[in-house]
Amino acid sequence: MTRTYVVTGSATGIGRATALKLREDGHRVIGVDLFGADINVDLTNAEGRDELVAQATELSGGIIDGALAIADRMRPSSETVSVNHFGAVATLEGLRPLLSLSDAPRAAVVATLVALEEVDSQLLQLIEAGDEAAALAYADQLVSDVTPLGSSVLFTTSKQSVARWARQAATRPEWVGEGIALNVVAPGRAFTSMTAGALETDEGRAAHGRDEAVRAGELTGDASHVANLLAWLTSEDNGYVTGQVIYADGGAESTRRPALV
Repeated sequence: MTRTYVVTGSATGIGRATALKLREDGHRVIGVDLFGADINVDLTNAEGRDELVAQATELSGGIIDGALAIADRMRPSSETVSVNHFGAVATLEGLRPLLSLSDAPRAAVVATLVALEEVDSQLLQLIEAGDEAAALAYADQLVSDVTPLGSSVLFTTSKQSVARWARQAATRPEWVGEGIALNVVAPGRAFTSMTAGALETDEGRAAHGRDEAVRAGELTGDASHVANLLAWLTSEDNGYVTGQVIYADGGAESTRRPALV
């Protein structure tokens, strides 16, 4: 059965791989990005987010079956927070009425493995309070020391906050009550175009300890493997998985938290 999906970040990386996978499976994909997509908008601001919903409504005929918030930023500025958290949440909440009309509605957001890393507690509190103006003002004040792997506290905090939001939202009446499964996929660093290059150096690998220091015979992957997981989570076949953070990281998360059951 052909389904209709909205995929943000569809021009590059995991978003592009996911859009390609869904189209290869015979589904209709409405891609969203800054440029080169079906919908070209800037998710750092309310105007772009509203335009995304308006155009998706028009292009889809008012019903979609899947929404995937994959677009993100990793810059030492408040744009990282505005896209990674507020843009993703606005995308999913704005598209929720369209999802509710589907017979098998599904949604997902990409958080990445760095959701396990150090966060700024004050920034996290401001984000979770929903005060975007205050969160962005504080984010621009932070001195963000970029690690050898290219991440910053703005990136890690915004990724953790969006994962926490999705887990909490998934069991609310407006989501689970409408039959909408909402999940989080957390790819390892090797899957993200923004950090994969750093893993090619000894310094970069050392900064992440054993995580994703892939050796001969171990699991390896690329963006298509994450796309396959996202495609299943947002398919009709996923009838019961919701509110979960699923790691696609070659075992990095279990290495860091082996006692978690």
